[in-house]
Amino acid sequence: MISRRLAIIGICATLMVLGTVAAAVILIKKNAENSSSRDNDDYINASQKAIQGLCQRTYYYETCVTNLSNATESFDPMELIKVGFQAAIQELTHAIDETEALHKISQDPNTAESYRTCRKLLDDSIDDLQKTFDRIDSFDPNGFKIFVDDIKTWLTGALTFQETCLDCFEDDKGDNATKMRQLLRVARELAINGLALMEDFTNLILSNEPGTFRRRLLSNKKISANSINEDGESLFHGSIRIHENFKPDVVVAKDGTGKYTTIDEALRDVPQRRRSNEAFVIHIKEGVYQENIVVSKNMRHVVFIGDGPTKTKITGSRSKDGGTETYWTATVAIDGDNFLARDIGFENTAGPEMHQAVALRVTGDHSMFYNCQMDGYQDTLLAHNHRQFYRDCTISGTVDFIFGNAKAVFQNCSLLVRKPMINQNCIVTAQGRSTNNESSAFVLQNCRIMPAPEYLMHDATYRTFLGRPWKAFSKTIVMDSELDSVVDPQGWASWNETSAHLYTCFYAEVDNHGRGADKRHRVTWPGIKKISIREAARYTPGDFLLADNWIADKGIPFSSGLIYQNTHVDYSS
Repeated sequence: MISRRLAIIGICATLMVLGTVAAAVILIKKNAENSSSRDNDDYINASQKAIQGLCQRTYYYETCVTNLSNATESFDPMELIKVGFQAAIQELTHAIDETEALHKISQDPNTAESYRTCRKLLDDSIDDLQKTFDRIDSFDPNGFKIFVDDIKTWLTGALTFQETCLDCFEDDKGDNATKMRQLLRVARELAINGLALMEDFTNLILSNEPGTFRRRLLSNKKISANSINEDGESLFHGSIRIHENFKPDVVVAKDGTGKYTTIDEALRDVPQRRRSNEAFVIHIKEGVYQENIVVSKNMRHVVFIGDGPTKTKITGSRSKDGGTETYWTATVAIDGDNFLARDIGFENTAGPEMHQAVALRVTGDHSMFYNCQMDGYQDTLLAHNHRQFYRDCTISGTVDFIFGNAKAVFQNCSLLVRKPMINQNCIVTAQGRSTNNESSAFVLQNCRIMPAPEYLMHDATYRTFLGRPWKAFSKTIVMDSELDSVVDPQGWASWNETSAHLYTCFYAEVDNHGRGADKRHRVTWPGIKKISIREAARYTPGDFLLADNWIADKGIPFSSGLIYQNTHVDYSS
């Protein structure tokens, strides 16, 4: 049997997108141990056979074989990982260069904006691949589940950034979408192959390990963060430590009683690329702040503390119809990892007639929101990427008002359906998982879906749905929640009348209550799943987000597992 060390190296290599190379080397080494001599051609032939065999288990065989075969002749697994990883980054770097050239020659302002957005997103995609690479050296068998979750999250993240780039050309009338899709083809195929092989290798290792070691691999046990990256920062979860009597680093106040009167000024005090896990706390006093804020990816461990979700409010009005790419319409955008907000409101006032208008975009990994309010209409909250947790929040909107491809849990939140435009339906979620091995999904746990007061004040009849499949493998689970009668009996809506996504999406409702939870008239697509309580437990914060490792010590209340409704009329059977 291949040693555990080499097996883990095989997994790591898989996660580096071109990991089958390392797996092939392992097989070659094993054969070499039984032979005193072998010429170079034999080694190359053996490597090719191993690569071809493993590539048959991927979605893009030719891309797999071609790129792995051209990687290197080295037998050092770590060197092979680096070479393979560099090939993936080179594909994206080339795409960025080409995007810059296309941007310069573009005559259409909207197209030029899309190319500008893509350059930023592809750079972020490279960062996620780099995170994955850096994570390899910190592997610990006691933290196998955390290790796998990190790798899957960041590979999913790399794909999400690329998909968001392609979304920028959704309304393009020319051939720009085709050009960009072609530029990203190889990088996307390699990442998709990597996720597929990652799943395969993980299942293989777990199925072949003895029971005791398997329990250790699956453990959620919190492990010490004793490995650091090139910035001197922990490679683990960078726990922000918030205390009840916190001392803010900066105070922002509209009335001049703080150090600054704007949030943007306060963010300039945040140390770039922080080398510690100490939180940088910004207390934002009561007031309405008309700003567009970006917490950049170099601003890690930032905390926004307001005076209440309706007392401290950040507001803006950018919109797609107003000439801004949806990605940039956000009143507040969070790109930095380990962000926390509590007792604060985010708003986009563009109105339903302006269509896509984001109040809050969240991209940073391990982002948390407690007792916050997000108000808008279409596309209120872009839960864009990586791991996110929302507790005791109020989110209002009309169409797709929670959308994106994050791995997100919304616990004990109120989701308020607002009055849409005439002939519009209201959609709560539009989850954007584009391949079936991505680790992302939206989970609504112990939430309340109900109409906003304005919705009830009008005689017009509107229909409200739990979600619709924005992307092919859209995934949403609604559990332990109260569904008001505002929820349409059909439950879920299609993206369009000919959508093939109805066959590949994953939508489940478990143990809900309220008049809107009656499932007798639900749509019966292949993508509508019936899962057990035991299966549903996999999507609770403790298991799905490994919350005990990064939420438990933040001073935020949360339930790690299932939340049982002891007394209610059950309409969900």
